[in-house]
Parts: sequence; C-alpha cells; structure tokens
Amino acid sequence: MLKLRLRQIIRKLSPDVLHAQGNKAAALLSGTGRHGNITVGTIHGTKTSHKDFCKLDGVIAVSTGIYQRLSHANTKLIYNGVKPQNDGARTTNAIPDVQAFALAIGRLEPVKQFDNLISAWAALKPPLPLYILGDGSRMDLLKAQVQRLGAETFIKLPGYEDNPAAWLQQASVCVISSEREGFPYALVEALLARCPVLSTPVNGALDLLPAESLADSTSLNALQTLLSVQLAGLGGLKKSQEACFGRASRELTLEAMASRTEAFYYELLGKKSVD
Repeated sequence: MLKLRLRQIIRKLSPDVLHAQGNKAAALLSGTGRHGNITVGTIHGTKTSHKDFCKLDGVIAVSTGIYQRLSHANTKLIYNGVKPQNDGARTTNAIPDVQAFALAIGRLEPVKQFDNLISAWAALKPPLPLYILGDGSRMDLLKAQVQRLGAETFIKLPGYEDNPAAWLQQASVCVISSEREGFPYALVEALLARCPVLSTPVNGALDLLPAESLADSTSLNALQTLLSVQLAGLGGLKKSQEACFGRASRELTLEAMASRTEAFYYELLGKKSVD
C-alpha cells in the first residue's frame, strides 16, 4: 500500500530527482519502478547489506569507511553537514559552572559504549568532570553503573539536550566512545564549535581526526589508554586539531553538504541525458 501511494505521488509531482535517505527509504524507492527521473540514495550507517542501493542511479556515502565498501558505479563521498546552532540560545540543561569539563553526546544505547567511557573515567579520575548528554534505553543502567563505581561527583547524565552547541562551546573536550558509526553528528558539531575530540576509531573520526586523537581500537582498554595520555595535555590537544576546525568550517556545514549534493544531482542528470 505504501509503495502504491508513493508511485502515485511520484507520478503526480514528476520530480527530476528522487533521493532516499537510509536503507528503508532506498528499499521503498527501488521498488517503485522507473519514472524517467534519476534516483539517489544516501547511506548513513554500516549495515551488512546495501542491495537496494544497487538499483539506484547514484549513491552517496557519508564517510570514507562506507564509501570504500561500495561497488556502485556512481558513488560519491559527501560528509554530513549541520547548520550551526545559536550557542547563546537557551539550553535544556544548565551548563556546569566549572573551569573545565568533558562532554559526550548521543543516544544512550549499547552501540555508543557509554559504559566503557564511564568505566574508563571512573578508573582514571581525571581533574575534570564528565557530562553525558542524551536519553535512551540504558539511562537507568548507566546511572546505576556510575553509582556503583562511586563516581556520582564527577560523572553526570543530565538527559537529553536540545542545544548541544552551547555546551560544546564551553567544553574542554568531546569524547566519542562508540563501537561503530556512520558519521557521528557529535563529531561535526564539536569541530564546528572548535571543541577538540577524542574518539574510538569509527567512521568520521578516522576521516577527520589526527592519529593521536584516536584510540587503537573500540575496546575499553584502548579508550582508557587514549584518555590517560590525552587528558594530561588538553591545551596541546586543541592546538593539534586546529586544522580539523578549519576543515570543518569549510566542509561540514549544511551549505557545503547541499552544494556537493546538488552537484552530484547535475552530474547524474548529465549522464542520463547522454544515455
């Protein structure tokens, strides 16, 4: 029924370009048949199969890791971009009034491995507190872990935050502890806010961060080792990522993403007219 309704809408609008965001949308679009327009799909994550994208005219990958796994003839690497939020706008949670703090942002789900981050932070007891912004199914488990480790005074889980940009403007460092990522928006927002990032070796971070800002693996031990070394010199960490901040301002904005996407549309339309 949904595919039938989609076919009717496409026939009525007769668009030049149909663009699917993600696997489910690509599956719908690839099953609607051909309508004389071009079809494009963006792959945001690391699914085991992207077969539905093979039926489209073009595919956009949001990170090098995803791009390198694709065999489609018309594939383009276009990083996620965001519209910078107003860092002076109201926040959902009060920003801590402390000299320095660390920040992690994301859904509180297993793939983000915030349990590893909490364990590492509790073991190291660095001189700056850690705030984990987000909500999800593991909120109660993570709060219980913090309490069990006796870390309530320096590890906080305030909940969902509508304006992370304001927090990132004040944070000393942003930490990504994920097992896997397509291209984390937390990374984009942090670099645009000129907040240095420490990360597990996931897509996006591998594209943009210097090697010394990456853990050797996604394990707890590797993350703890990275934090132990890098948290001892946060001033040097920020200087080492100055080039990353500049690249983010050029390539990770909404305007840059839209411009590259539009250019890819025209490239595909040109190929179709020749065919």
